[in-house]
Amino acid sequence: MPKLIKNGRIVSDDWQIVSLAEGEAAADVALPAGRTLVPLAVWQQRRDELAPRAERGVLGVWFAAGEGPEDIADDLARLSVIAVDFPKFTDGRGYSTATLLRTRYGYTGELRAIGDVLRDQFNYMTRSGFDALQPRADRYTDGQLEAAVASIADFTQPYQASATHPQPLFRRVARAGAKA
Repeated sequence: MPKLIKNGRIVSDDWQIVSLAEGEAAADVALPAGRTLVPLAVWQQRRDELAPRAERGVLGVWFAAGEGPEDIADDLARLSVIAVDFPKFTDGRGYSTATLLRTRYGYTGELRAIGDVLRDQFNYMTRSGFDALQPRADRYTDGQLEAAVASIADFTQPYQASATHPQPLFRRVARAGAKA
């Protein structure tokens, strides 16, 4: 079973990610039983059919690079898991999607980074709102994954504001002799 870093711990992952094959229509894709993440296009095309599964917590949606939460803002409350795909490590649009989901749309469910999820980006991903990180199954050994989890906390006090720290450091730290 694939591994997932969730809330700073390595856990087994039983969610299946459905992708559309070249030329496959969202209305025709076969969906497996069990916990399933479907592409945004499938959710949009089959929303009424899939909503009961989402409300039971066994169906989530994943966004491709360039897709945003504004497309399903009214459905966020019924989705317990949303994933954001990073097609390659140089594509940072997923950070913006995560931040928007957490700040503007108030999404409180599991927010998962999938795709080309690399250790050196774990800290930034968690700061932008991801609470679950799913590196490719063949990317890390168990030992490397354990070390990666430890590295998430390498930076204890970030300078910049983020989804997890809405105020920049100079606003979070009380200075001696500063006027209130």
